[in-house]
Order: sequence, then structure tokens, then C-alpha cells
Amino acid sequence: MKKIAVGCDHGGIVLKESVISTLKELGAEVIDLGCYSEESVDYPEYGLKVANAVASGEADAGVVMCGTGIGISIAANKVKGIRAAVVTNTYMAQLTKNHNNANIIALGGRVISPEEAREIVKAWYTAEYEGGRHQRRLDIISRIEDENFK
Repeated sequence: MKKIAVGCDHGGIVLKESVISTLKELGAEVIDLGCYSEESVDYPEYGLKVANAVASGEADAGVVMCGTGIGISIAANKVKGIRAAVVTNTYMAQLTKNHNNANIIALGGRVISPEEAREIVKAWYTAEYEGGRHQRRLDIISRIEDENFK
């Protein structure tokens, strides 16, 4: 069973219940890091919470949500070792795992529906990292992190 950290701001909360229920249906243990209402909050805080949970090993992977998925993914990617990708469809979700081994996906509550979020989460969660030629590129990303995250 994988542990998946989930976090969102007020713009992503519309997707949160669908994401959590889908992950549980797939057999994941979910760590809910907020937010818990539609009251306005700052997305970087929730991107950081999920990214830290993944980077520390508390969670195996994560799903973050804001209005577009963009801002919260930028915040999550500020943590060393995080590969957060904004995805808007199942093809992107599958390939971001197959090729980029994304350990966090970011979804937009103002971009996709809860049903689309369910399908995207399924595609990402069940996809496998292909390794091979893709590992060379991830190694380059790790080198970039080592050189720039001081």
C-alpha cells in the first residue's frame, strides 16, 4: 500500500474528495494535509506540506490542487527531490509517471472536473516508471538540484 499525501487550497478543494476517494479505492493510504474549507488560503503552504511529506519519506507520493495546479506545483518543486507535474488529462498523467517518475501531480479545480480528476489520478497511480533512457534525464535534474539547492 502506498501512502499518498494530498493537499489543496480553496481553488482546488472542489477536487479533493474525488481525489481522496479514488486513491482509497486504489488501495492507497491517504494523508490529508488540508485545506478543509473554501475559505481563502495560500497555496504555497499546502504545496510545501505535501512536498515535505514526500521528500521526507512520510508519504510515497502526493497530489496537490489549486485553481490551475500551476502555483501549487511551483511551490512543491521548490523542495529538493520533488518532481511535481501539472496534468490536465490521463495521457499526461501516465507519461509523467512513465517518463518523469513524477512523485507529485498537480490538478486545477478551475480546469478539470472531479470526474476528470478521478481518471487522471487512476492513470498516474497505476502507471509505472519506465527507467532506461529516462533515468539519464532524471539524473541530470538531480545534478541541477545538487548544484542549485544550497
